[in-house]
Amino acid sequence: MRVVLAGGGVIALLTAVECVSAGHEVVIADQADIPFTGATSFDRHRVLRALHPGDPATTAAAVGAHHAWIELEHLLSTAFYEQSGALTAIGADEATAARDLLNAAGSKAEVFGAGELAAEFPHAGFVPGTGAVFESHAGVLLADRVLTACAGWLRWNAKAELHPHRKVIGVDTDRAEVRLADGGSLRGDAVLLAAGPWSRDLLAPGLARELVLHRQTMLYCDVPPADAAAWAATPAITSLGSAGGAWLVPPVAGTPLKLSAASACRVVDEIGAATAPSWWREHLIDTFAELIPGFRRDWLIDTRDCHYLARRSTLGPMLAVLGDRVLSYAACGGSSFKFAPLIARSLTARLTGADPAPTGLEPLDRPLVRASGVHPIRPALRGVS
Repeated sequence: MRVVLAGGGVIALLTAVECVSAGHEVVIADQADIPFTGATSFDRHRVLRALHPGDPATTAAAVGAHHAWIELEHLLSTAFYEQSGALTAIGADEATAARDLLNAAGSKAEVFGAGELAAEFPHAGFVPGTGAVFESHAGVLLADRVLTACAGWLRWNAKAELHPHRKVIGVDTDRAEVRLADGGSLRGDAVLLAAGPWSRDLLAPGLARELVLHRQTMLYCDVPPADAAAWAATPAITSLGSAGGAWLVPPVAGTPLKLSAASACRVVDEIGAATAPSWWREHLIDTFAELIPGFRRDWLIDTRDCHYLARRSTLGPMLAVLGDRVLSYAACGGSSFKFAPLIARSLTARLTGADPAPTGLEPLDRPLVRASGVHPIRPALRGVS
């Protein structure tokens, strides 16, 4: 089969790798370079953690993603998964259940009491009195390395055709054809729209309204040399136990310390610049000055805002079946990145006519089904079949 993919982020590129590995041809088009450095998934790092309290299916899927990423490192001959483990602040009454959930899913987990946590990671900024669960089948994915490795592997494969700087502006689902801003088109036997936060622009209005745009601010910091060894031995921390939902990614493999919080995520109307507005930068600086011992403004070396879409009703990703073997996958930030190998396998099966194996991820296993036609519906395209 010939599969056309719109997007230069992790979902499009990993799905292309899966399709080629299964013997199919792929054509990838994106508005900028491939990989696209402006994609939500193009960053220094992303966290892979398995724990989803009270959700055995998603927790098991995340453990499966851990193993799938290791397989991808071998396929792409690139090291991009730092298996540092992950810590999640959790109440004492929930800790045992969380540990048992992780162990049942195939991970190894242990509980840290508040005293143990403070003694082991005094530099990390956990809220005093907070305990945590540590999981070993987790860590940090070096996101930019992942995308670069995928694009490089595809670029040298005879079954892959890359079209950078060719923006997709619509899709005719009946013809399995995407239309390009330069007036051209690309046609295949199947189509995947995976254009990240720009996905709404490729969908008919009724479906586009199902998606809400979010914007998240992040800080990147250099830690003082005296603390470098302690930070290098720190797991990914998905929750510090603060009311604002603070989290951090440790400096691994030459990357900076990354800081953010749920309180720095907001709903916006349009995609803006990647530069963080000063108010949100100062909000995060104030947040971590209260949490991390010795944190100072001069640690800061960079800021970045990323945008991602989430389905209005679930606040998660959205897979929509637009036509026969024509799909749209709107990713949801870091959550979709960590599950990307599982998502790519499932999408590849749907695109190529195979029965997708259940993943345990409901948005993927139970997609929306919408009528075929031309997306988006614009005056110039009405009546086209």
